[in-house]
This record gives sequence, C-alpha cells and structure tokens, in this order.
Amino acid sequence: MTSAIRPLLISNVRLADDQTVSVSVVGGRIEAIGPNVAPPADALVEDGGGALLLPGFVEGHTHLDKTHWGREWYRNEVGPNLTDRIANEREFRKNSGHDAGVQSLALSHAFLAAGTTRLRTHVDIDTDAGLRYLEGVLGTRDTLAGVLDMQIVAFPQSGMLIRPGTEELLGNALAAGADVLGALDPALIDGDPAGSLNATFALAERHGKPIDIHLHEPGEIGAFTLKLLLDRVEALGMQGRVVVSHAFCLGALPEPTALLERVARLRVALLTSAPPSRPVPPLKRCRELGITIFGGNDGIRDTWTPYGVPDMLERAMLIGTRYDLRRDDDLAVAFDCVSAAAAQGCGFADYGLYAGARADLVLVDAETLAHAVVARPARKLVVANGRIVARDGALVHAA
Repeated sequence: MTSAIRPLLISNVRLADDQTVSVSVVGGRIEAIGPNVAPPADALVEDGGGALLLPGFVEGHTHLDKTHWGREWYRNEVGPNLTDRIANEREFRKNSGHDAGVQSLALSHAFLAAGTTRLRTHVDIDTDAGLRYLEGVLGTRDTLAGVLDMQIVAFPQSGMLIRPGTEELLGNALAAGADVLGALDPALIDGDPAGSLNATFALAERHGKPIDIHLHEPGEIGAFTLKLLLDRVEALGMQGRVVVSHAFCLGALPEPTALLERVARLRVALLTSAPPSRPVPPLKRCRELGITIFGGNDGIRDTWTPYGVPDMLERAMLIGTRYDLRRDDDLAVAFDCVSAAAAQGCGFADYGLYAGARADLVLVDAETLAHAVVARPARKLVVANGRIVARDGALVHAA
C-alpha cells in the first residue's frame, strides 16, 4: 500500500496501569502518548470510549501455508506418529489442489481482524513442491505489506538430509525472500544430528540468516540435540540469532537448570504453543534466567490438527491455563508471550506503546489486562502501521 496515511488521534483510552491517555499517530508511528495529547493537523479523531489500549499482537510461530481456514471440514484419519502426519500432509497437498496463496491470505486477514500485526510463519520447502508454497505466501506478504509485518521461515517439514535436494531448495528459498532458515528434529527425522545441524548452520551463515528449529525430540534425545545446537551457536557467534521452537525436552528433563543457563547465556530464544499433551519448557524459570520465551499457535485447522483460531488473546489464555497462571500479574506474563517477548524473540523492531514505535494498536472493552486475556473480547478497533484495519472484529477497507 503506497497511499499516504492520514494522521490519527485516539482519545479516551486506558493503559494497563489504568491511566487514561490519548495517542497521536503520524506517518504510521506513534507521535505521542499521554494524558494531554493534541491532535495532529488534519487528523482523524477516534473516541476510544474508555477502552483498554494494547499493542498489536505478535504471532511467533504459525504455518500460514498449510491452513484450511474458511474451507470445508478436513476429515482427519492420519496415523499417530510424526512421520505419519508429515507424509499424509505432503500427499494431501500434492493431490488436493490446496492453494498456499489463497489460504495464507485468508488466515492472515483473520489474524489482522483479531489484532495481530506482526507474524512469523513457517513455510514448507520440499522436493515435491519446490518453492510453490513459498511463492504463495510471498504473494500474501506483498499484498499485506502495508499492514502486516510478516517474517517467513523456510522450513524443511519432510526433513533435509533424508531428502536429497532439499538443502539446495532451502538456499533458493532464502535467496527468494525467506527471512529465516528453519530446521526439524536433526536426530529423529534426519537421523544424523551433527550432520544435519552442520548443514543448517552452514546454510544460515552463507546466507546471513537467523535460524528457527522445530525440536520435538523428547527427553535425553532432545537434550543431546540441543547441546549440539548450542555448541554451534557458541562456535559460530550466532548468539541472539537462534530460536528453538517447542523444545519439549526442556519440560521432560528432571533437572534442566544447567541446560537452561547455557540457553540463557547464548541468548537462544524459546517458542512454545503451550500444548496440553506434551511437556513444555518451564516458563517462569526461563524468565528468571533471562531467556526470551514467547508464544505461537503452531498449525491452525490443517491436516495436523483441527484446533486453533488466529486470536493471540486466546493463545495467551491457553498459555495461562497450561502454566497454571491465575494471578493478574501472572496473566500479564501470558500476554507478554504474545506481545513484547514475541517481538523480541522474532526480532520485530520498534514494538510497543511509546513515542516512535510503529503504530500497531488494539482497543478492547476490558477492565484490566488479565480480564482481556481471560475474556478475549471482540477487538473494538485495530490499527496496523497507522491505518485502521478492523472495527468490532471485522476488517475494514484499509486491510
């Protein structure tokens, strides 16, 4: 979108500390925020009606290219193993006419309407599809570039070393516009943890890209792989440029402190979807150690799972229930996982409610931040990059 953004003043809104403020927005940025903010020249003025003001939400881990959002129900009869799900999905997408461009755009619109303005999506790269799914999602990113800040992870869902040609395709994906290099279970999928990680880090170094690895491997196997990964982060100076997604092993080890301390020291971030059926990294211990741990939905309505909605307040609520967060200050931690911590973990710049930040704003009718997480009220207003994109849960023309 190249048209000029009209200045905006949103008055009569409340911050999380219950202070009533106004926000002025000029050129897609917050110009000022406080109790006595004058409207910019020629501003559109919105009365917030005493609503709670939140920063735009951040989806830290999803799969836009896979979703069936808005389509007919998918009848899931897949086997119980990870490899069953991978093979089933690959065959379904090859034979069903599933369109990654159409589906990623539909789900992205739904994310926007619910207040998500920054998003990291993993996109399958494999020797069956080549870069076809990436091309579809790149089209969605271009279409929504003015309102949705999207990072794309080139992700070898079917494995890398076990499918010759995938490594080259990943490099082509990074050259074509993917922002991050993905990886998957080096021991249990590729069968060669050292070789797989060596190839991943070499590819990332060659293209100057960060890494986001899916690590589903359980217990001691996962811990072994994680130690190998941390060795490479340290040796190659990749501190602050690696995310470990899921990291189930950290929730299964009887005493993970030494490993967590090394994760913290090397500034490796952790992503959790807070699944109810798998071990999860210890949220509060991670935060005490200074580890950036943040949240995401993972898949939404695809061949892997019938569950999920593109609403980060719901994901924050699910994080709260998974980690037994009940106090209001603990629920603020759950919200942090889909806001500031997610922006930090993904590397989204200029995020938050302060002068100079990108103007990504969400208004909800809620008494407190904890109330917003638990009740998940309709989004009264969503502003993305200074543009009003949704009212009362529905997109408006600017989106």
